[in-house]
Amino acid sequence: MEPIVLVFSILISYLLGSISFGRVFARILKPDASIEETEMQLPGIEEPYKLRSIGGNTVGVKLGTKAGCAVGLLDILKAFFPTLFFRLIYPEQPYFLFAALGAFIGHNWPAYYRFKGGRGISPFYGGLFAFDPLGALAIAVTSMFIGMVILKELIIAYAGGVLLVIPFFLITKYNDPLFYYYLGYAILINILFIFGMVPEIRQIVTLRRKYGKGDMRASMDAFPMGQQMNKLMKRLGLDKQKNNSPKG
Repeated sequence: MEPIVLVFSILISYLLGSISFGRVFARILKPDASIEETEMQLPGIEEPYKLRSIGGNTVGVKLGTKAGCAVGLLDILKAFFPTLFFRLIYPEQPYFLFAALGAFIGHNWPAYYRFKGGRGISPFYGGLFAFDPLGALAIAVTSMFIGMVILKELIIAYAGGVLLVIPFFLITKYNDPLFYYYLGYAILINILFIFGMVPEIRQIVTLRRKYGKGDMRASMDAFPMGQQMNKLMKRLGLDKQKNNSPKG
């Protein structure tokens, strides 16, 4: 690998990833509203749930589902394009993996906004789709099925794809010349993702201790992304599973 190209792939992707489309949309559509402090009410929980990240879900709660979906799509594309560029220009080199990683880091810790960003789900899929579109779809569907149908865990349905990328690469990239780069990328993505999710995990644990697990489908309907996932599950005929009843 060329050190200059390596640094460039990371830097340009990081700077693109640092663009906070959530903040851009908020400034255009509702300049008087602060997207930094967004709260919502979940079913069966008395105290508000605090959205600590800046992304499609937060924008959807604050500005509506259409705005949230638009932000989510743009967050996907800002990782997709630089990753695809390096994949096409240097197909035999792992620069595209560094580009995907750079966009992910930029989204989570943007240089333009005091390093306060999202959690990286959209740019993760954007980068993955650029070099393995079928894998991205398979991981997304599998994590949604495991989270919504088997485990009935909202966080797994929404973010489980990041965790699944490690076994997916172990199975599908084993004979690839860039195998160790794929594996290193997957492990590092998971470490960064879990680190960024610590505030949400702590909040979820605290609320469950007080109110119990609650109804996952009802909770998902409170989030724009969850609404779309519920609609997809209905179309696939997988919405007939019994939900967990709210406790407390």
